[in-house]
Amino acid sequence: MEIPQLVASQQLYFRTDQTRDVSKRREALKKLRKAIASNEKNIAKALEQDLGKAKAEAYMTETGIALTSLRYFIRNIRTLAKDKKAKTPVTLMPGKCRIVAEPYGCTLIIAPWNYPFLLAIDPLIAAVAAGNCAIVKPSEMAPATSQVIADIIKSCFEPDWVAVCQGGIETSEALLKERFDYIFYTGSPRVGKIVMQHAAMHLTPVTLELGGKSPCIIDETADIEVAVRRTVFGKVVNAGQTCVAPDYLLVHQSWRDRLPEVFKAQSELLLGEKPLESKEYTHIINRKHFDRLTAYLQDGKVLAGGDIRTDTLTITPTLLEVSDPNVSVMQEEIFGPILPVIFYEHISEVYEYVRSHEKPLALYLFSTDYSVIDYVMHNIPFGGGCINDTLMHVATHHLPFGGIGNSGMGQYHGQWGFETFTHQKSVVMKPLAGDLSFRYPPYTWKKLRLIKFFLR
Repeated sequence: MEIPQLVASQQLYFRTDQTRDVSKRREALKKLRKAIASNEKNIAKALEQDLGKAKAEAYMTETGIALTSLRYFIRNIRTLAKDKKAKTPVTLMPGKCRIVAEPYGCTLIIAPWNYPFLLAIDPLIAAVAAGNCAIVKPSEMAPATSQVIADIIKSCFEPDWVAVCQGGIETSEALLKERFDYIFYTGSPRVGKIVMQHAAMHLTPVTLELGGKSPCIIDETADIEVAVRRTVFGKVVNAGQTCVAPDYLLVHQSWRDRLPEVFKAQSELLLGEKPLESKEYTHIINRKHFDRLTAYLQDGKVLAGGDIRTDTLTITPTLLEVSDPNVSVMQEEIFGPILPVIFYEHISEVYEYVRSHEKPLALYLFSTDYSVIDYVMHNIPFGGGCINDTLMHVATHHLPFGGIGNSGMGQYHGQWGFETFTHQKSVVMKPLAGDLSFRYPPYTWKKLRLIKFFLR
């Protein structure tokens, strides 16, 4: 089916009101969960083929999270979809205020290549739970996973409800020419701006889950071994090809001498003495990105790691000291296992540096100084993050996930995903009997006095 016809058929299907049936949505989610569980091996095989992901990492970072998301919505969908009571002010008496969760309609979900299964399926789960139709555009850079997604969706949904459109940039461009009721995009800020331009043509609301340079701060009060271990973990998961991976380090000067040896030891603890031969280590998605990453190694002094293997497109976890903050590795999102480090003397330097750059998607702080922790949490803008850990804030559906400014707009996960894909419609319900006469003209001084009394 051609894209214009597919969009038109979904719009017609949505107008039949079948997706508004909460029981039908719930059954669809149960069917999807069963299909994903039964295809666990196929998903793992596809992720290994596209990215070299080990089975455990594929389940931990993609399949398992999708199944957890499905379990959450299956359990909570009735509560989420139920009309909510709101406080009714005396000026609206007699009456009742309600908030109605109304699905947008026909939605478009454009997924990236770095977590090609999860970042296509997770927003889709929220869209279906909220009562929408959806077209999913998986990444053409992960073709095996894209095909598995298409097969699973086809087994669970009629294309009038949910469909998958595979293809390259031309497919994305064709989809963006159509009028959708909501667009959900995950990817780079550069493409996010293009998506937003297309959405603006129809005043279509969007969620943009982007990226950027997420700082990781290690102050003098931190446990350096734990801090580095958790930071290296955040950088080796998916070989650093994670939008919330620590992008660069800001480390107190007191750790300068110990940092390289601890980084090397913790890298070996996670991946062995020969990381390039580890079966637990994901490879870089393609040669273009591999060459981009290896070029960054010239931007500073390698303190640990720095080994590459061209035939397998792998790079060891690398600690890179940079003295010039204007080099390329400090200007662009790295999206790989290279970790630049800048040493600082006073925490105020860190605050100034982070706040003078684009607002990051994530921020990580290792510290036991509560004044520093409090200042970072309440005075430094970032999408989300962790204190004394990395990545873990995205692993729960009880926290919203989303960026700010250059790192994105909008949120999802759990109830926030449901709210993203619904319009929260305000309704005042009043009986025909009973009225407050002072609301109507003519407005005498007595009526004005009453109006001021109630509205002051």
